Amino acid sequence: MSGLALVHSRARAGIHAPAVRVEVHLGGGLPSLSIVGLPEAAVRESKDRVRAAIQCSQFEFPARRITVNLAPADLPKDGGRFDLPIALGILAASGQVPVDALAEVECLGELALTGELRGIEGALPAALAATDAGRSLLLPIASAAEAALAEAADVYSARTLLDVCAHLQGVRPLPRAVAAPIDHTVAEGPDMADVRGQPQARRVLEIAAAGGHHLLLIGSPGCGKTMLASRLPGILPPASEAEALESAAIASIAGHPILPGRWRQRPFRAPHHSASPVALAGGGGEPRPGEISLAHTGVLFLDELAEWSRPSLEVLRQPLESGRVTISRAARQADFPARFQLVAAMNPCPCGWAGDPSGRCRCTADQIARYLGRISGPLLDRIDLHLSVPRLSPRDLRQNGACSESSAQVRARVEAARNRQLARAEVCNARLDEHTLERDCPLSPDAETLLDRAMDRLHFSARARSRILRVARTIADLAGSTSITTPHLAEAIGYRSLDRLQTGIAARATG
Repeated sequence: MSGLALVHSRARAGIHAPAVRVEVHLGGGLPSLSIVGLPEAAVRESKDRVRAAIQCSQFEFPARRITVNLAPADLPKDGGRFDLPIALGILAASGQVPVDALAEVECLGELALTGELRGIEGALPAALAATDAGRSLLLPIASAAEAALAEAADVYSARTLLDVCAHLQGVRPLPRAVAAPIDHTVAEGPDMADVRGQPQARRVLEIAAAGGHHLLLIGSPGCGKTMLASRLPGILPPASEAEALESAAIASIAGHPILPGRWRQRPFRAPHHSASPVALAGGGGEPRPGEISLAHTGVLFLDELAEWSRPSLEVLRQPLESGRVTISRAARQADFPARFQLVAAMNPCPCGWAGDPSGRCRCTADQIARYLGRISGPLLDRIDLHLSVPRLSPRDLRQNGACSESSAQVRARVEAARNRQLARAEVCNARLDEHTLERDCPLSPDAETLLDRAMDRLHFSARARSRILRVARTIADLAGSTSITTPHLAEAIGYRSLDRLQTGIAARATG
């Protein structure tokens, strides 16, 4: 007599969790267990784990011809996440677990030989998808708290296969998983009050936070570039629940732990300059997110920008525009969100002291030009704000940092400016398209003349012109102005330091 059971589960495809139907059939013939439906090695090996787990849990492993189909057949299946649904399908098909109890439930989990459940990656995307499908989700204890971050999800945690079976039989219900509460006493990170001096750098950081603009800091070693960059997340507007869940889902599929009570904080990623293009963009045979996706909704800090390899920097160009990364492989394709805010830092020349009052720089114009030329023009065009950060004087270093504004004070102005942008265009200024830019950034005749002259003298591209207008719009929003005035535009043009530096070097070289 044959038996058939269906168990709902979830695969992993980028940040998504596509549905998988685990179909188990028990038929006549010699005892065997075969798994079909494009399983990879870890899934094929589950037959041995499942057999031992069922027997160690005091259930009978049927001596039948067992066929397990993971549908759809064209979706690759990987990892040990299908151990639990396969085991439940076998028990249901053999009549040891009620089949009807599996209709409104999805389950994921890797089985130990003893029947214990081990955690899986990507529990949060699976919980979100199960909620959309209107089903509850059974998970190992190690993954249940992460899945419970989705407040609407109905998640149950189990320690063993025996616990799951008792729940399905109605003997001993499983406890509902509860997410760790947000710890509001945890420090949000470095504070702007620690920054001494650098009023212009603090101003640019506030503009970048208010409009979501990318930022390049240029200065000699030790002038405070890294210190300033690390304080940008603290003045950004708080992440919404949807943004925080998306960031947490990316961290989940990457196998990174989600810190209890701190998952609502915006990420700050600072990879080393030796990182490869794959480490930045993501990839691998089983596509995983890279640094630019792990920085989604937060900040990606690239120190020593000119020391990065050209291929690594060029992978940033498309995500800076589209906010997404697509990883294509022969067997599969994965799409990851990458709406991050780029903050880069670099020295002005190979020795790092060009323009310093000490006069210690001995680099020639050609050496400086080659050094700056390591960063392509198209990438620089995509960075809205360029700022030269001066070295602090001994008097500034002695200044009491407590006299500076705190991150909370700056964030209040940033939130007010961001709210004006969202009310006007529903997106921050850095993401305005050309149509909205023309509507929201009209210029007076004097301002148009100023911008035309700057474009002629500094050789701005059309993209650079659009970014200057976006920055000017943000400056006006911070000032509470409904229109862009000439001072707003002049300040925005002044934040293209690298364009002016390259133009000056070119003039010296040809002169």
